Amino acid sequence: MSSSSPVCDHDNSLEFRSSGPSSLQTPNSGKSFSFSIVSMGELCKWVFLFCIFHGFLPLDIFSSASHVPAELAQIALNFLTYAKKPELFDWMVGIRRKIHENPELGYEEFETSKLIRAELDQMGIPYKYPVAITGVVGFLGTGDAPYVALRADMDALEMEERVDWEHKSKVPGKMHACGHDAHVAMLLGVAKILKEHSNDLQGTILLVFQPAEEGGAGAKKMLEAGALENVNAIFGLHVSNIYPIGAVASRAGPLLARAGMFEAVLTGRGGHAGIPQEAVDPILAASSVIISLQHLVSREADPLDSQVLTVAKIQGGFGFNVIPDSVTIGGTFRTFSKESFLQLQQRIEEVIRTQASVLKCNATVVFNEDDNKPSYPVTVNNKDLHEHFRNVAEAMLGAENVLVMKPLMGGEDFSFFAEVIPGCFFFLGMKNDSQGQSPTGHSPNYRVNEDVLPYGAALHASLATRYLTEYKSESAKRGLSFHDEL
Repeated sequence: MSSSSPVCDHDNSLEFRSSGPSSLQTPNSGKSFSFSIVSMGELCKWVFLFCIFHGFLPLDIFSSASHVPAELAQIALNFLTYAKKPELFDWMVGIRRKIHENPELGYEEFETSKLIRAELDQMGIPYKYPVAITGVVGFLGTGDAPYVALRADMDALEMEERVDWEHKSKVPGKMHACGHDAHVAMLLGVAKILKEHSNDLQGTILLVFQPAEEGGAGAKKMLEAGALENVNAIFGLHVSNIYPIGAVASRAGPLLARAGMFEAVLTGRGGHAGIPQEAVDPILAASSVIISLQHLVSREADPLDSQVLTVAKIQGGFGFNVIPDSVTIGGTFRTFSKESFLQLQQRIEEVIRTQASVLKCNATVVFNEDDNKPSYPVTVNNKDLHEHFRNVAEAMLGAENVLVMKPLMGGEDFSFFAEVIPGCFFFLGMKNDSQGQSPTGHSPNYRVNEDVLPYGAALHASLATRYLTEYKSESAKRGLSFHDEL
């Protein structure tokens, strides 16, 4: 797969030159796309007109006061008000439902990617494709530094939807049961909100539509493809049925656990269920293994060192009177430290092999430490970006709706981004008690409260635009330089 080559010429314009199928593309054109730096005079003119148009004054964005400036709150509310307008809200709902009806697994999101590119084409937003097979990266703004990225994952899960509604999954055995369809709709909503004011942006926003979050480490492959080189910061969100609509939750530092997977095949000797002494029963061995694995956390781990081990898959046997030759079990394990992760991984293999041997079975154990399915690192939120998120969210939602959450044992491949780029990940509440209780993610009965869509779009838009302004202003104050190529 060839790639596009950014070239910074003598007049400081940044050009993406097409060199193959992964080059930066402009809507309805095979031509290259150039971003040009706006002069300070012209920039000031546009910012002034933008402020007049929206009815607010320029902000002292570096106010050290503990309260959120009233002007900042008004900007955030303007984004939210616009996102709630029927024409934009209905459009995001329609996008989300199209994706929901046609779920695609990791690295198979070809139709989802096609839909995203079609919408970007209609808005006149340039993008790079393919990135990590099905990924798309759109570009808003001047093409100049600073660069801030907003991420949405695209993939679905391998399960049958049980929610009986008009837009139920049309693909047997596949379902958007984790809200990724909503994430894509909200990020396209950001494009709608900001497209009209792209020239007013004080830098460049990358819209990162990422494949294969559910175990496929799509974020890692996007980084390896160089899609986020020279990006200064990245934000990501996840819808949540735990927190009420209009609220967000996050924390600085470690947020989500390091996550790994394992699979073991226990092999015995099949036979008649009525003559077990002539067989070697792998079902009994698997039962012993599963019980013994539960002791690793309850009896070997420090109670103050959070760890989880769950056996979530067991496959074996096909008849009520037949002892099978083999049984397969699999599951996940999570920790918040690398040392605990490696120790737990070692003990999982030891317990499986030893318990299988006690019952005369052989065992093979495989962990997901390969290029296709690596373990996910701990998701760590950058302290300064989390403070930025808190300020922006309080301006839009009110301080009472910006919650500090406890670390969760869930895993997220956003962690790969946050390892190499300052990042901040947060949860976007969509719980509405009047609509009844909704299961959390990865349930066949999972539902998205579509009223959440304007909140996600507006928050992402506000996070990115204010970040660009703050970064550029702070760099100028300190006399700092930054990369001017993407």
